[in-house]
Amino acid sequence: MRDYPDKMTVEQARAFQADVLNIVGQIPRGCVTTYGMIATLAGWPSHARMVGHTLRCTPGAERLPCHRVVNSAGRTAPGWMQHRPLLEKEGVTFKANGNVDMSRHLWEPALDLI
Repeated sequence: MRDYPDKMTVEQARAFQADVLNIVGQIPRGCVTTYGMIATLAGWPSHARMVGHTLRCTPGAERLPCHRVVNSAGRTAPGWMQHRPLLEKEGVTFKANGNVDMSRHLWEPALDLI
């Protein structure tokens, strides 16, 4: 089955990494998407954690708008103090519980657009 990291070949892992970086680069200013949505768009729907790992460990990823990626509830990354201010600077609003207002800011591109 395709949905387990130990089943991903080296070629698939490279393609996944390239797809993740490409998708993150397309997230519009003032919008967010989720790790899970990125994994789905990259063709590996159960690999949300691997998206986070890719963004954290790939040289050059820091030049992408990684701050536009949040978890499915709209929570920002724990321990990354700049995450919320970067989003707020782009006009992203937060609910009283501290999560991104996903109903206003979620970017969900059509699968055929990526």
